[in-house]
Amino acid sequence: MMRVTAGYRWIASVLLASAFAGVAHAAAHYDRYVLGDTVAKTPGRVQPGLLLMGGGDRNFDALRWFMQRAGNGHVVVLRASQAGEIGEEFYKDVGGIASVETFVFKDREASTDAAILRSLKRADAIFIGGGDQSRYVRYWRGTPVGAALDAHVRAGKPLGGTSAGLAMLGEYLYGAMDGGSQISPRALADPLGAENTIEADFLHLERLKGIVTDTHFSERNRLGRLIAFVAKAESIAGRPLLGLGVDEDAAVAVDGDGDARVYATAPGAGATVVKGGFVAQAEDKPMQQTRVDTIGVGTGSLLHLPDGRVDTPMFERHYAVRDGVLVSMASPLLVIHGGAGVERKEMTPADEDAARTALAAALRAGHAQLVAGKPAADAVTAAITVLEDAPQFNAGRGAVFNHDGRNELDAALMDGASGKAGAVAGVHRVKNPILLARTVMEKSRHVMMVGAGAEAFAKEQGVTLVDPKYFRTDKRWQQLQKALRDEAAGVALLDVGRNYFGTVGALALDVQGRLAAGTSTGGMTNKRYGRIGDSPIIGAGTWADDRCAVSGTGWGEFYIRDAAAHEICARVRLSGESIARAARGVINGDIPKAGGDGGAIALASDGSFALPFNTEGMYRGWIGADGEPHVAIYAQDTLRGDQH
Repeated sequence: MMRVTAGYRWIASVLLASAFAGVAHAAAHYDRYVLGDTVAKTPGRVQPGLLLMGGGDRNFDALRWFMQRAGNGHVVVLRASQAGEIGEEFYKDVGGIASVETFVFKDREASTDAAILRSLKRADAIFIGGGDQSRYVRYWRGTPVGAALDAHVRAGKPLGGTSAGLAMLGEYLYGAMDGGSQISPRALADPLGAENTIEADFLHLERLKGIVTDTHFSERNRLGRLIAFVAKAESIAGRPLLGLGVDEDAAVAVDGDGDARVYATAPGAGATVVKGGFVAQAEDKPMQQTRVDTIGVGTGSLLHLPDGRVDTPMFERHYAVRDGVLVSMASPLLVIHGGAGVERKEMTPADEDAARTALAAALRAGHAQLVAGKPAADAVTAAITVLEDAPQFNAGRGAVFNHDGRNELDAALMDGASGKAGAVAGVHRVKNPILLARTVMEKSRHVMMVGAGAEAFAKEQGVTLVDPKYFRTDKRWQQLQKALRDEAAGVALLDVGRNYFGTVGALALDVQGRLAAGTSTGGMTNKRYGRIGDSPIIGAGTWADDRCAVSGTGWGEFYIRDAAAHEICARVRLSGESIARAARGVINGDIPKAGGDGGAIALASDGSFALPFNTEGMYRGWIGADGEPHVAIYAQDTLRGDQH
């Protein structure tokens, strides 16, 4: 049957077993959508090429390259789900082609349909849409359609795919045959396991020989899983292979000579080459690999396939996999914050300069520990000590006053490698609460100590105590006086959230790939009744494990209710989210939804980090292997490496 809808000629084809004709064969089900004139002459010259699209929308420059390779002629789109939307985009939005014919497969029997095979044979270009690659494997492997795709490329015609349609193009592919979608932590936890469903003997494309492809790469944090896929594919192939992951906002256009360039619709989008040749992995064991080399392919790069060489790479990054955890070898790395909630109207140029200077000093102090080979916890402690000594921040020397005109200080430290933690709350005389938190972690059987008991322990352990007057600054005293006046006038609750801001924090990744997190705060101006916020609460304002470290800053009650710091790391560990996506989801999603606001810094073991916040500003900075501090205050400030 046929009907015309929105310019389509739509045919639902059902080839039924024909009893009255004496034919006994299985039914073949598919839908066909047509736009344009399928018998018109192809205007231009058809040239070989591959278009490898990472799964994003509207990369029209890449698609126009593909249509030119097709001689602006006839394109056949193959799918195993949805309808003719891609064809409509090609014909109406990209334009410049004679026709688009889309076939949506409903079963394997359709792969022997004569009409489909005729269309594939005369197509100037074939494009495979997204969806579920396991259907492509089940429907097409070992069938005339699979053979037709190989023949199409051998004939010097272009072939493209996006998302699942790209994932299936390599010599070895992740088939998702179990119906799931593998995430990096699970893949690395057992690279040879059944969930890493690597398939072979599907397509045989010369330019992708020895390559495993992956899509939605950076956006879905898929580096770890691609490494695991390569490891398993090598166990099948018995030879070194390459991985090629394409970002969602990128497409790799490969000409007939194997020279490939990237078209991107977002800054920094591209592709990543993973060099294989891994050591043999053990069955039912986490992956172990002393070195994994990766190369970034950007819009200014030239990738050579199938050997994987890259001219003018966007980056070269090196990792190790230890007990199934991906660890950056570009460490050490230190990330800090001095609190969210910064408002430009409250800042003078001198205030800004002083804050930037203090942030840079803290970064250098922590970095010095890292380059000396010290553990991550040493770097975190050193950086936070500098911030506690600086009156610009609400911690240590610059702490705010509570309702009774006293300073009550909180801090926490957590070591991701060991899982140990220490915290203190409500102390009045400890010069550097982060040092006491570390002492609790290392010299006691406890995790948290509070008030007079914590100070008694500090004295016993030789942690420096000072006269409470040490913490008094005129700026903080005046903030308390204003809060008291507002409270007396009945207006204190109009801007209650601002009073909760102010914290310092640091995260470190050391040369051994270990993570640590620390946070220190003076709490909120005009607080009372022994209020303790999120900063010293492990899992709320501070968290570190072997994959992820977080320090929060904001309205602490909401961070406590959401277990914000732990939630970010749980998303990384359990859902396979990138550190940036996980941090944004909690800080700019969960916290505001609950009624709070603030920010955080988050650092992953692979060296990626994010500094999301939803206020006008957040003191923040980072320092890497080059030893150069990078600092910023306001949301408009650019900070290289910041993924918030």
